[in-house]
Amino acid sequence: MSTIHNYSSKIPWNKGKLVGQKKPLKLREIWEIRIRLQLNKRYRELAMFDLAIDSKLRSCDFISLKVRDIFLGSVIQSRAIVLQQKTQIPVRFEIMPRTQQSVIEWVLVSGSHTNDYLFPSCSNKKKHISSRQYSRIVKNWVRSIGLDTTAYGTHSMRRTKAALIYKRTKNLRAVQLLLGHTKLESTVRYLGIDLDDALELAEQTEI
Repeated sequence: MSTIHNYSSKIPWNKGKLVGQKKPLKLREIWEIRIRLQLNKRYRELAMFDLAIDSKLRSCDFISLKVRDIFLGSVIQSRAIVLQQKTQIPVRFEIMPRTQQSVIEWVLVSGSHTNDYLFPSCSNKKKHISSRQYSRIVKNWVRSIGLDTTAYGTHSMRRTKAALIYKRTKNLRAVQLLLGHTKLESTVRYLGIDLDDALELAEQTEI
């Protein structure tokens, strides 16, 4: 007697969604979001926005940042180093004065301590915000200035400064180092440039 197996059909995760590379923010869009957060005194989100752009970290590394990762005692550092979860390779990033100020304000308002997560979960202070929470926050930012939320995501935050740096300098190797990529092709995909052009630029860049 044959047995009939009933398998429940699974809906693909990307059904009805626009997938693919997320757009970086333009300079004008950065300032539009930043000003809105400042006017509304959204201290946590302003610190999150500024630091996400400066750090160029993947979302998994960004949301797990602790106060001690960017502070030395009570002093915020101008440069920090984080071990990437995906590659287990350390990556350095700069913390610009504007970002330093917004992060300091957030830490003071939140009363965070050295071993605390920089952006804790609202429901459990001992845990950091989830990737889903972070994604919703980013969507709200882009929605607030009238952008298409399907075209932007947490990877937009990682790509934004890298895209601006490349546009100004055309220095592919520098961007590769800033993003912590092990392969040039990864940087090329992030920037959306032709591989041949990228290799030519890399050959012309002395390090």
